[in-house]
Amino acid sequence: MKTTISLSIVSQFFLLITAISFSQEKQLKDHVLFYSSFDGKTTADIAVGDAMMYTAESYKKTAYAKTGLHNPDVVLAKNKGLTGDALHFKTANTSAIFYKAYKNVGYNSTSWSGTISFWLLLDPNKDLAPGYCDPICITDVRYNDAALWVDFTDDSPRQFRLGAMGDLDVWNPENKNDETKWKKRTVTVKQPPFEKGKWTHIAIVFTEVNTTKPTFKLYLNSKFMGVIKDVDDPFTWEVKKGKIMLGLGYIGLMDELTIFDKPLNPKEVTSVYELKNGIKTLFR
Repeated sequence: MKTTISLSIVSQFFLLITAISFSQEKQLKDHVLFYSSFDGKTTADIAVGDAMMYTAESYKKTAYAKTGLHNPDVVLAKNKGLTGDALHFKTANTSAIFYKAYKNVGYNSTSWSGTISFWLLLDPNKDLAPGYCDPICITDVRYNDAALWVDFTDDSPRQFRLGAMGDLDVWNPENKNDETKWKKRTVTVKQPPFEKGKWTHIAIVFTEVNTTKPTFKLYLNSKFMGVIKDVDDPFTWEVKKGKIMLGLGYIGLMDELTIFDKPLNPKEVTSVYELKNGIKTLFR
């Protein structure tokens, strides 16, 4: 009798946990704006806006960008992804490889919130070429003007940073090197967890950009790394020029690029991190 009761309790507990997990996944599914699995194609699996990838010789020549992937040193690596295939930057990339941000990132000129999620695989201290590299940068202009990005520094050992730079003419109108202003708008991880043969999850969670109280949080492998706050620089875009720039100077693998239209809470970040088969699990 006692054994039967105990088994019943365990079963009910398991069903409850399963139901909660399913509910969380359904809620996350409803908030996906953009998702590229890189499984057999560069076209995004889900996109509110344009799903196509674009390639140009450089970011100064994006007016001449072509649809698709046209850099022989950037390829789809079969079965090398977190799940399925991955985008592989074989040498330091100098070309412009991007998706259009318009509608795909949920930009709003009065209050913009969301989450950028993706995975990287590399040993930054062995794989990267000299200099800085930006695995991702979302902006309509450049890295220091209304842009969200992460980069690897040129330090030895490499550091990993989140940057949230509002309008250049507001936060740095003279465009001078100002370390104090720069540090106020970055989160620096001095010993990031990237290593050879191991995928690392990155989540950038931002809230209420273009208000007086925005925040920008960085998570690595679901662990909170820091926050940018008390900076209310506007992010003013020409919205149709916005780009999700990928792999500038980067060498390594990238997978499961996802943009949510909401700021994920810590439990939700962990839930994404723990998805066994990636974001596609949400759409099974």
